[in-house]
Amino acid sequence: MPSSPLILISKSTVFPENKSNLGDLKLSVSDLPMLSCHYIQKGCLFTRPPMPIDSLVPLLKQSLSKTLSFFPPLAGRLYTDQDGYVYITCNDAGVEFHHWECASWFIRDVIGPIHVPALVKEFFSFDKTVSYQGHYKPIMAVQVTELGDGIFIGCSVNHAVTDGTSFWNFFNTFAEICRRITNNNYQSIEKIARQPDFLRDSPLISSAILRVPEGGPKVTFNENEPLRERIVSFSREAIFELKAKVNKKEELLINGDFNAVEIYGKLSNEKYYIENGKNLSGAFGSLFKTTAINTVEISSFQSLCALLWRAVTRARKLPSSKTTTFRMAVNCRHRLNAKVDPLYFGNAIQSIPTYASAGDVVSRELRWCAEQLNESVKAHNDETVRRLIHNWEKDPRCFPLGNFDGASMTMGSSPRFPMYDNDFGWGRPLAVRSGGANKFDGKISAFPGREGNGSVDLEVVLAPETMAGIESDDEFMQYVTN
Repeated sequence: MPSSPLILISKSTVFPENKSNLGDLKLSVSDLPMLSCHYIQKGCLFTRPPMPIDSLVPLLKQSLSKTLSFFPPLAGRLYTDQDGYVYITCNDAGVEFHHWECASWFIRDVIGPIHVPALVKEFFSFDKTVSYQGHYKPIMAVQVTELGDGIFIGCSVNHAVTDGTSFWNFFNTFAEICRRITNNNYQSIEKIARQPDFLRDSPLISSAILRVPEGGPKVTFNENEPLRERIVSFSREAIFELKAKVNKKEELLINGDFNAVEIYGKLSNEKYYIENGKNLSGAFGSLFKTTAINTVEISSFQSLCALLWRAVTRARKLPSSKTTTFRMAVNCRHRLNAKVDPLYFGNAIQSIPTYASAGDVVSRELRWCAEQLNESVKAHNDETVRRLIHNWEKDPRCFPLGNFDGASMTMGSSPRFPMYDNDFGWGRPLAVRSGGANKFDGKISAFPGREGNGSVDLEVVLAPETMAGIESDDEFMQYVTN
């Protein structure tokens, strides 16, 4: 195996600028199942900043220290009490900061190839680290990798401590504070735009105890299986066309052109996403709503998921009677009554499975597949969330992540996360990438497209032969931009 072109420059520990006065935080029924999952690994690729690396690294450390003061759990550690309850102790133990150099690699080497290069995994620390190890390892590590003409900033965060919503709130805040320091506007950073909520008073907090094996839980999938990974991009126009086809109507077209404003209002972000202090979904969503005609309207994202479900099922060449599963991770914050704060810090997600035979998936219309997904999402209300909590309390266990029957897919992350809002002071990211964490045949992650306005990138991870199959699938590839 060829040696890595990365050279370690430095490792250090960064501590919060201010001491934490936050008490211990009990892990919830949404946090505890993640103890068997890898740390989340997500990061952003940037052009080289207009400052020497010897100035950039101290700037990032200073910004991280200030940011940790607003996110004390990330600088803490996990601990289990004598009764078996697991907590985050906000003890200011600090996070790791790594600086690596990869001078022989350039931006084009990262984003140019059709398949994501294996080297991208090395842009993240804590590779294959299981979240239970947060009992004796830092909860987070930040790695800065210096390329020949760019910078990659990657964060690895314990998945039992954060979900995607909390992760990107931290990352956005990290970038915001760095940008303010860069612009000499940091004298009194006493508050941030999106202060996380650390309250533990929702139905997600339980008296149930998760018993773990000696030495801690392990991941439930093969970490070493051969895989292919590709970022598959869909423009707003392509998604709009797909949605119109699934809904069998043309009302989303204006004089034959795509109504980009309507897409933007529907897809850009949830209520929590704020740009320049304005709630975009509230501004646009109330103005531009599509009226369903005698049928349930299928969302753009559900249409996209259905398209992928069909393509992957065809490529796997499964028997018609084989049951396939399409899982989607959903945010429960707004599904509970009373609603959990949108900025609640921690995991507040559940997994929605949709089942259908391989024969039905590939032989029925695309709309039929989308309708199955739509019905699953609609049914996931307060009652369903509470029922799943109750079921878990009766049988506490870690989340079984993987493709156990060769016919499953798991959709994670969200195109609604503000990943491209991470401007550290020298511009928006060129691309978003993830590490090797929690990847298996059938793992899909949804990112917003860089151009925004409803464009979507899917990070698709599949067995090599399945990837080759979808890449030659005409129905699927006609909507792919890249």
